Amino acid sequence: MKDVDTTKMSADDWDELNFPRPEVQEFDRVVERAISRRGFMGGVLAFGSGAAVMGTSFLKGSTAMAQAGSRFPFEAIPIATDNTVHVPEGYSWKVLVRWGDALKPEAEGAWDPASGVSVDMSDKVFGENTDGMELYNIDGREILVVNSEYTNRRVNLPHAENGVPTGLDDVRILQHLQGVNILEIAEGENGWEIVVDSPYNRRIHHNTEMTFSGPAAGHDLLKTAADPTGMTSLGTMNNCGSGRTPWGTYLTCEENFNGYFGSTETAQDQKPLDVSVGFQRYGIGVDGWGYDYHKWDERWDTSKHPNEPHRAGYIVEIDPANPDATPVKHTALGRFKHENAAYAIANDGRFVVYMGDDERGEYMYKWVSAEPYVEGGDTSRLMVDGTLHVAVFNDDLSGEWVPLTPGTTGMSAAEIAVFTRMAGSAVNATTMDRPEWVAVNPTAPEAYCCLTNNSRRGLINEDGSIRTNAGGEPMIPNGPNPRELNNYGQIVRWRPEGGDHGATTFAWDLYVMAGNPTVHDDAYAGSSNINEGNMFNSPDGMVIDTTGLIWIQTDGNDGNEGDFAGMGNNQMLAGDPETGEIRRFLTGPRGCEVTGLTWSSDRRTMFVGIQHPGDDGGDWPDHGGALARSAVIAIKRDDGGLVG
Repeated sequence: MKDVDTTKMSADDWDELNFPRPEVQEFDRVVERAISRRGFMGGVLAFGSGAAVMGTSFLKGSTAMAQAGSRFPFEAIPIATDNTVHVPEGYSWKVLVRWGDALKPEAEGAWDPASGVSVDMSDKVFGENTDGMELYNIDGREILVVNSEYTNRRVNLPHAENGVPTGLDDVRILQHLQGVNILEIAEGENGWEIVVDSPYNRRIHHNTEMTFSGPAAGHDLLKTAADPTGMTSLGTMNNCGSGRTPWGTYLTCEENFNGYFGSTETAQDQKPLDVSVGFQRYGIGVDGWGYDYHKWDERWDTSKHPNEPHRAGYIVEIDPANPDATPVKHTALGRFKHENAAYAIANDGRFVVYMGDDERGEYMYKWVSAEPYVEGGDTSRLMVDGTLHVAVFNDDLSGEWVPLTPGTTGMSAAEIAVFTRMAGSAVNATTMDRPEWVAVNPTAPEAYCCLTNNSRRGLINEDGSIRTNAGGEPMIPNGPNPRELNNYGQIVRWRPEGGDHGATTFAWDLYVMAGNPTVHDDAYAGSSNINEGNMFNSPDGMVIDTTGLIWIQTDGNDGNEGDFAGMGNNQMLAGDPETGEIRRFLTGPRGCEVTGLTWSSDRRTMFVGIQHPGDDGGDWPDHGGALARSAVIAIKRDDGGLVG
């Protein structure tokens, strides 16, 4: 562990290093199951594109794509491998805000191109590694809410060797640079800029006070020495994707929270059984992901506070209109590596939230409230009272949402809330290829989920066993995840029965399977709507605009060689769900991930996040040798027209 550079290691690889997945023996039994599934998928492998698994609706869409005129408002752009952003002809981009920009008047000029920001200014500037975002118009003001997912420690602590914290001040800098940014923006002669003196501007970070709701609130599993009531938490962390509610609040999603905790003792197995089992399934290690919080801030030391990790991994609701409102962690929506939260309204008015657990072999979830949403009514119980479900995908293109209740799982309601992954395992949920962003189509009764990749699916160990997820379930190919060693990813689509998002059954297909037809002529070439001009890998972020176009953002291999030759830097594409056509709209700088997307209220500006642009040692966007800075950019049409 000490010889491994964790600063450039993905969360999945860190989990794999610290928590090797259990091995499944009885290999003959596993192969038999796999063969039965592959019988269904024979057409996929024979066609070499994955089209067969997408069902007749997709094949019809492919035909329509060739016959119908395009409704894309731009011409596709080629790949890029340089250190800047590219958009189509007729569009322009400008940096709106980047790490270290002031959110308060006293922080203006606080960021230094060589040293970053000091600890006393670190909670008054825009945070690091922008991710999910939403925009709200509050009393005529444009309020942007943006996640700051994690820190690049080598960049954010340039004074510390290898970015390793040397004391509590270094830890505080890292804690402050993560969480959520709330900022007012306005468009003037120089384009969009921050309103630095706005009363709405604030940071929510790893030390901001929060409260719990739902079945785990007040339970023994959430109680600590600092909070013997189990009702009050400090901080939200690893805020990945986002969501919004129809009543105007912001949902931020805690993803790779496990990497922040560590122990000053090594005997983790001496913890009570419920804790140690949870540590294993959720990847709570001894050293942490290199943040070293536990060495300087006792709250993160699991040997002293074993319940503290149980207080992270939730959907957190924030009111952007009220700086005095306390954020709420909603335990009823489950604890796992939340990617984003996409809401829908059931036919009877109940509030529905779709969510993915971003780890190889984990599950997709849906929350359905007990009572309907009523505009202007009381919304305080809509993410407290209701039922959490997990997805089961059948190979015949059908599926069901299985309720996670004491009756179906054998667990208490509080245990389901805290150990949601175990609850999903108890009802045989379908292992997925890293379910990330979910998007609900506002123009049709359907939803989509990016299944980013899974390089472990179908992997055979030297002893003949097959790789499993963290719960010991074999990751063999299945319906929506048909490829072994899946480095490209795919997007699954489902249509709820009767067009009702509250229904417990659905039909599914695959909107696209990413791949490389210039390298492969089998399933790894991708589906029929993938070609040399629109190739990509690892779909991650996804938003569907008001016209029904699907905006797909990638976080994958940008080496542009081997299996990924011709794909270039990470990018954002637009897809037409009616025809299947996909076009490349944006390419990011080298080493970045493109993630986070929203629009101004008049839809004439698109805001896009550029995360970790310095992963290749670059200096975007300031250049000239300055520290790399994640940023949100504003994209406009040169003719002033609508953008999405």
